[in-house]
Amino acid sequence: MQNVIKHQIKDLLKERNAVLLAHNYMRDEVQEIADITGDSLALSIEAAKTEADVIVFCGVHFMAESAAILSPQKKVLLPRPDAGCPMADMVTAAELELLKSRHPGVPVVTYVNSSAEVKAHSDICCTSANALKVVQSLSEDELIFVPDRNLGRWIAKFVPQKKFIFWEGFCPTHERMTVAAVLQKKSEHPDALFICHPESAPAVSDLADHVCSTSGMYDYCRKSQAAKFIIGTEAGIIYKLRLENPTKEFILASPALFCPNMKLTSLEDILLSLQNLEPVISVPEDIRLKAKGALDRMLAIPRD
Repeated sequence: MQNVIKHQIKDLLKERNAVLLAHNYMRDEVQEIADITGDSLALSIEAAKTEADVIVFCGVHFMAESAAILSPQKKVLLPRPDAGCPMADMVTAAELELLKSRHPGVPVVTYVNSSAEVKAHSDICCTSANALKVVQSLSEDELIFVPDRNLGRWIAKFVPQKKFIFWEGFCPTHERMTVAAVLQKKSEHPDALFICHPESAPAVSDLADHVCSTSGMYDYCRKSQAAKFIIGTEAGIIYKLRLENPTKEFILASPALFCPNMKLTSLEDILLSLQNLEPVISVPEDIRLKAKGALDRMLAIPRD
């Protein structure tokens, strides 16, 4: 049955002049049929480059919003509009404005895992891959970092000259990965390298051989001479890791590393979305332009 649905999806993608994007944490079968896989912002940037009229975003709500911000002329579909992000929900624009009023003139660095409205009230955005460069690009010695405290504290270690005001948000999935679980896996696999995401709790990151974004994990594992890795991020990433490195072994650091929101989108949801061309995700123009400004300032920072 899955193969039938996959063929129907492929046919409709051509018929609708649509591109199918899948985040690295999606179900295996969704990643398998995607035109492009990657992290949230990379997907939105790639979508903006395509000639497609329709973007089908297999991810969570803030990701589809980012695509709508960068590609207002395209129709952005989110097959499961109920796929949210608890961390993004931990801060609102009103709450951020209240914090800003207590620290006038202090720039706001906002992780892309946030709503369009929060981005619109920020000075610059960042990803887990470029957060350090973004922070280093600021001339100010003090900054507000929203919403992920763990990512913020990881970056702060490398810029001790700057004062961080942290929003106390976090990713529940990464937060569930405990030191005890990691130590257990390390004891079971002493020959394995442990790599984790900077959204992990600081005590977990301290145990890692390498800390990086999901895109960084793909690159690190591909280039490493090691044959075995303990993976400290959402389980969906292992699909592509195994695909790209068939001779290497990948072990999930904890059974708790499953994001229920990332696993909501099914092949049936994608098919229905393409058939009906809904649900459509859009961002009000005044919010879109301000949010795009924060994203554009990030994108203007040179990459390696």
